[in-house]
Amino acid sequence: MHSMLNIAIKAARRGANVVQQAFVKLDGISIEKKDNNSIVTEVDRAAEAAIMEVILDAYPTHTILAEESGYHANQEEDYQWVIDPLDGTTNFMHGHPHYAISIALAYKGQTQQAVVYNIQRNQLFTATRGNGAYLDDRRIHVSKRAHFDACLLSTSIPTFNKKTADLYLAILRDMVGLQISTRNEGSAALDLCHVAAGQTDGFFAFHLKPWDIAAGALIVEEAGGIVTDSYGENNSFKTGHIVAANPKLLDQLLRLMSKHIKIV
Repeated sequence: MHSMLNIAIKAARRGANVVQQAFVKLDGISIEKKDNNSIVTEVDRAAEAAIMEVILDAYPTHTILAEESGYHANQEEDYQWVIDPLDGTTNFMHGHPHYAISIALAYKGQTQQAVVYNIQRNQLFTATRGNGAYLDDRRIHVSKRAHFDACLLSTSIPTFNKKTADLYLAILRDMVGLQISTRNEGSAALDLCHVAAGQTDGFFAFHLKPWDIAAGALIVEEAGGIVTDSYGENNSFKTGHIVAANPKLLDQLLRLMSKHIKIV
């Protein structure tokens, strides 16, 4: 295992300890609203601090982009860690067991290492570019389903933008008409990992941030899947729009969405 991946795993587990300790006292956790109507808690911030401490202790000159504390420029800007300390905060605050820590390391803009840790289920998804994707110690692969009538798709619907909500509803209306099963579970990082493990067949979302998708996207690719933006281009990190699926379903999913994406 790559030494930098080991550090990412260590950092994820350190952050998870913070989250798990807080889980027993959910009623006492303070909540703040962000500008985009999402929520942040003291747990998000404490977990992020714990993760960053591990990373900077090992690589003090590396740059960090973290959801809660933003951009931290250091000497080696070629190396950038992208951190979401608690992807699925709303789920966490409701005791719904679908939230994770997501950590990615990019070198010169290309993600090289990825960790997504499903805290409640103690599942560790990892990938190193060129070396495949893993769930714990087991190699994982995307599904081979080739038709919509047999597939399961997931998405991540935000609550902050009516125009974007209309886009989701239009796409989902078409999916219902085609009898496609869909899920909206509230953690893009885990949703991407489920595509990688063949537990779902595709995922799509709009207006996500780099920390939502950096780790999960590499895990999907290393599991044999394809990740694009909503136009089928390699611009997910720039636009925040992402489509991930097994190779047999990707084009079908993009075509289904194509008549609606002008709303974005």
